[in-house]
Amino acid sequence: MRHKQHSHSFGRRGGARKALIKGLVISLVEHGRISTTLAKAKELKRHVERAVTLGKKADIGSRRLLVSRFGSEKTAAALVNDISPRFKTRAGGYTRIIKAGLRPGDKAPMALIEFVDYKLPEAAKGGETTVKGDAGAVKKAKALAKVRAAHKKNVRAMKSKSRKINRKS
Repeated sequence: MRHKQHSHSFGRRGGARKALIKGLVISLVEHGRISTTLAKAKELKRHVERAVTLGKKADIGSRRLLVSRFGSEKTAAALVNDISPRFKTRAGGYTRIIKAGLRPGDKAPMALIEFVDYKLPEAAKGGETTVKGDAGAVKKAKALAKVRAAHKKNVRAMKSKSRKINRKS
């Protein structure tokens, strides 16, 4: 009898499942916020919370343990030097999961997982940069907004094309 399931299998064998979790943890630490399925986000939350708690120790043993778990010195350094100090006074609950509707292709429930102190960059909010007199920063923000708008337009066109193809068959 299998009374207690300690983790999701995601239809993968052990090695592939570990690689999936490693990749998700590395992405979340690098970007601060990622979009994934709800089941993966819930499983990822367990691993990230434990990693941040381990990073709070900030000793060589915890750093080596993080490197062995996630295979990346860059990720371990970010956890110990950047992320864990931000949550020094917090006892737990370093991440939040925000449900983001259903994926268009297969209707899988999607979610955003982010650190609780995550803040959107100014350019992503659509507002102007607050730096006055720095023409280069303003120009860069406008160019970034233009690239994002073009990318969004291309994605919409691809999705529309895909829907038309799928309807025919």
